[in-house]
Amino acid sequence: MAKGLAKKEDWRTFVEATDTQYYEETMLQGMIIGLAKMELEERIHYIRLFVPRINNWAVCDIFSGELKKTAVGKGKETVWQFIQPYLKSKEEYEEELGFNLNVAKSVIDSEAILTKELRDLANEVANYYHAPLISVYQAMLPPSLKPTSSSFNNAKIQYEKYVKCVNSNEEGLTSKQIELLRLLNISTEVKKSEIKSLSVLKKLIDNGNVIEIKKEKMRYRFENIKSLKEYPLTTLQEQVKNEFLNSNDLVYLLEGVTGSGKTEVYIKLVKETIASGKSALILVPEISLTPVMLNRFYTLFEKNVAILHSELTSGEKYDEYRRILRGEAKVVIGTRSAIFAPLDNIGIIIIDEEHVESYKQDNTPCYHAREVAIMRAKHFVSCKVLLGSATPSLESEARACKGVYHHLKMLKRVNERELPKTEIVSLQNFKNIDYTSSIFSIPLRNAIDECLKRKEQIVLLLNRRGYSTSVLCRDCGHIIRCPDCDIPLVYHSFDKLLKCHNCGYVEAEPHTCPKCGSKYLTKIGFGVEKVEEEVHKLFPNARTLRLDSDVGKLKNNIVTTLNKFANLEADILIGTQMIAKGHDFPNVTLVGLVLADLGLSLPSIRSSEKTFQLITQAIGRAGRGEKVGRAIIQTYMPSHYSIVYGARQDYQGFFANEMIRKIQQNPPYTFVSTLTISSNSEDLAEEYIIKTMELVSQNSNGAVVVIGPTKPYVYKDTLGFKRQCMFKYKNKSQFDEILENIIKILSKKTSISIKINIDALD
Repeated sequence: MAKGLAKKEDWRTFVEATDTQYYEETMLQGMIIGLAKMELEERIHYIRLFVPRINNWAVCDIFSGELKKTAVGKGKETVWQFIQPYLKSKEEYEEELGFNLNVAKSVIDSEAILTKELRDLANEVANYYHAPLISVYQAMLPPSLKPTSSSFNNAKIQYEKYVKCVNSNEEGLTSKQIELLRLLNISTEVKKSEIKSLSVLKKLIDNGNVIEIKKEKMRYRFENIKSLKEYPLTTLQEQVKNEFLNSNDLVYLLEGVTGSGKTEVYIKLVKETIASGKSALILVPEISLTPVMLNRFYTLFEKNVAILHSELTSGEKYDEYRRILRGEAKVVIGTRSAIFAPLDNIGIIIIDEEHVESYKQDNTPCYHAREVAIMRAKHFVSCKVLLGSATPSLESEARACKGVYHHLKMLKRVNERELPKTEIVSLQNFKNIDYTSSIFSIPLRNAIDECLKRKEQIVLLLNRRGYSTSVLCRDCGHIIRCPDCDIPLVYHSFDKLLKCHNCGYVEAEPHTCPKCGSKYLTKIGFGVEKVEEEVHKLFPNARTLRLDSDVGKLKNNIVTTLNKFANLEADILIGTQMIAKGHDFPNVTLVGLVLADLGLSLPSIRSSEKTFQLITQAIGRAGRGEKVGRAIIQTYMPSHYSIVYGARQDYQGFFANEMIRKIQQNPPYTFVSTLTISSNSEDLAEEYIIKTMELVSQNSNGAVVVIGPTKPYVYKDTLGFKRQCMFKYKNKSQFDEILENIIKILSKKTSISIKINIDALD
């Protein structure tokens, strides 16, 4: 559009207009100033008029980008003189931009750390999610490359020193020098750190016999690589692979039951991609899945693999990022933020377990890796996107059913293995209650006992961290809460601490009530730590492991725990949802869901969907070897459809039942976004959220359903008091216009902060 307008005779009339309502209009004005044919003097005139109108990063970047091709390319001296006043200026437009111009003092990087493709993608993401461009850049970069990071100067390139013999002449050398010289002469290069006598080495270097070589040291190495054989594809897998390769669609949804061999299909597609000279990007939802996936890919692609996830140190991330940027890695595997990996010439983007909510970022920019992947593939790299899951998100399944995504299916396990036999155990039925245990029913306890006798492995899942969900005073009824978030603190027996699972606040286990001083404190509810304790009590000879995010905080703990269990060094693996997906343990024949309906009580429009997905994925860990699997689902809601269909492994039945959302105007039939206002004043937060809702209602003419205001579950944190409202709409462009105007109004209020969550999951 800008190019077309720039060619019209009346472009000056449009550029000179000052009554623009939408930032898109202002952006067009800036682009035309850069694109239109004119002398440099006239262009500078229009630049001077336009600069005070810049009020967001998108406009600034687009404007600057076009000027680089014209104003900066010609008459550099004139342009330099023109910008001098701006370098020291204190004009209002600087306050709107949020920064002051300064002369660059030095060059930090010889090459751009963000490629042009990623910079363009950043603009697209910022526009779509209504996020500041700088926040997108922050999300793209590893910690050590973020300007605000404390590790900015600490995680730079590390080097290792080597020494090499270049002159074997022994004339005039001492016996020790000759001995070391002969040793060095045998090898090409030797690490300097391996030389015991540095004083002797120094003499050899000074004498010209030996030179010192500095090589870059990479800080990350994937350990415990097992030699794994590559399995031939089954007929069904081969059909799916060929259908993907021979089609020209952009996005593919691979719906494959647990144990159908989706990973093998991924591997073959990546091999094809690499063979064609292109690179591959693979996303996994959890850190816990990364070692499993890595082991498979390292075996096949070795040094061509790079890894990006949050368990790496700043230095390790920095090294991996630069390896990718330099083209030394052709396969990148990582969690959510790896979607921004600086890979060149991408041929395929694979998102494994695409339904998992961890692909959605909670902080600004609130992007979804799946949507960014499609955005990147469509507009910037021209590659295919493959979404894989046994339980696809409703959005993806609906799009596949409509033909928006190409629907691939693998509805049978490899080698026709049976799906686990599943039993729903009602905790409402007293016949099932084991009065010696507060956690396990009679059927589950008996099943564990039988499994242990057969030397088979067991997975027990409860999607709740900690030991007890809260600590209560029996005298006054006071529940100990987080001072910042005002939510109950969770007791963790491992380190005897009370923890806030929202902000991370920690305090020591109290011995008296902080309100009334009573000694009678009691712990309410239970988490995985309590389950672990109960297992030790009931099955004292069983070897147990626990895997949750608390265990995973210690480096390499996740890898170590999973490897131990895979190597049959434990009988029972206890954990949260981290153990429910992606893992392949052939000796696991029993999966027990300790309390399957836990998620149904959450205030979420997706509670049923999440519950079904968790049940299905967890059950899928059983019976993946030669032995038939079994699953026991403990629940207080045995007739709930998400539990019934989950037990049957019946995704299509659940999908048909859940699509009643159409009546309720919920996704995937509508878009849902939320806006949260925070303030140190609870009254101000309430006042501005109401004003926001009124503005949206007035300007949408009924096209946007406004819900609220509400207090979020965590309604108070370090940013202050929070109030939230929800928007449901079908026309995103219309909603974007309304929202952009509201952001302009709210962003001028220094007493509040706002958070926009486009395509909110809850």
